Amino acid sequence: MKNKLEIFKKAQDLLDEPEVQELLEYCEKLEDELVDFKFEKDKNKELIMLDMIKEVIKGCNAIEKEQAEHERFGYEIPNYPETISNLKSYILGICKDNQIYM
Repeated sequence: MKNKLEIFKKAQDLLDEPEVQELLEYCEKLEDELVDFKFEKDKNKELIMLDMIKEVIKGCNAIEKEQAEHERFGYEIPNYPETISNLKSYILGICKDNQIYM
């Protein structure tokens, strides 16, 4: 991709024209918007992934706590197959809703 000013390399005098100046300013605005859009798009998916990971860790901590309570007090054993199934469904649902492909 050429730099905007390289396009006018052989016709520097055109850079002084008001229409060319307006066009260059418009190009800069569009470039900024594109960069912002890409950043927000990436940032949003990153935030979604971070939130999902935090929720997974929170769920893992809860299961570890249940396991420790079982060992210490003889409480009911955590239902690991159900927990794993729920966790997998949660992750796949979040990814599908946010178009995150793994």
